[in-house]
Amino acid sequence: MSVSERVAARVGRDFGAAAGEALEALALAETGSQEVERIHAALVLMAEGSMDRLWQAVELSALDWRDVLMNGGLANWDWPEVLDREFPEP
Repeated sequence: MSVSERVAARVGRDFGAAAGEALEALALAETGSQEVERIHAALVLMAEGSMDRLWQAVELSALDWRDVLMNGGLANWDWPEVLDREFPEP
């Protein structure tokens, strides 16, 4: 699954040398029928730059993608504003 340009840019900043692995992890995430960028962004926010936390978040997405949105701070009505603030266009 493709990662948006702005999520990929944030992954590069947050994960540094492990950015490639982080992008691979995002590609494995279960997104349900939701907007893929929103789920990927929530996963990145949950991970806070930690590959261990990212893999745990990806595992959580397989159980219920809604928990990912809640834990990543993108479940509320203001999620578009949070997404734009946390993931500005590069």
